[in-house]
Amino acid sequence: MNASYVLVGSLIAAGVDYDRMLGMAVVYLLAVGISAHSLDAMAPNKPWGDFLSRRQLALLAAGAMVPALVLGLYYSLEFAPLLIPLGLAELFFLLAYNLELFDGAFHTDIWFATSWGFLPVLAGYIVQTDALSLASLAGGAFGFFTAYVEISASRPYKALKRERSASPVAARLESVLKGVVATVLAATALLLAMSLGR
Repeated sequence: MNASYVLVGSLIAAGVDYDRMLGMAVVYLLAVGISAHSLDAMAPNKPWGDFLSRRQLALLAAGAMVPALVLGLYYSLEFAPLLIPLGLAELFFLLAYNLELFDGAFHTDIWFATSWGFLPVLAGYIVQTDALSLASLAGGAFGFFTAYVEISASRPYKALKRERSASPVAARLESVLKGVVATVLAATALLLAMSLGR
């Protein structure tokens, strides 16, 4: 979903450089898709079990984070300096949320939706324009609220699955999760079709 949010942000810009759009999507795939989940697995609650050792998880996280930072810095210096403060905020959330730093103060649904929903849309827009706009903030709100629904349904769903519960609640939560993902993908596909049709 994070890569889709980046695409949403890029596609609402007046002009779209598709190389930059895809490059920023790769940054989020590496940083959130691999690094964040690896760090999350190192957190105190061990949500993903003990499949990989802490050393393997740390290497996986660093191996994804370094190219993400290099690529993000390239886009910042070459096209959009406004990405630098946004990137620093995302790096902070990557560490604070997933490692549950500061006694887990940032490991909340609000910060999840901000860092993995709102900010990726802004990153996608900024890499195209090096600016913010009402459209980008509205797109960010779309990212925030869909990510908020996703994480709000995901936490109880995971808890029920760990209990191997086949309750109707688990089935409803699964439907909500699928619906949110489908909504984000459909919105991305719509914006892409509109952009290609210009």
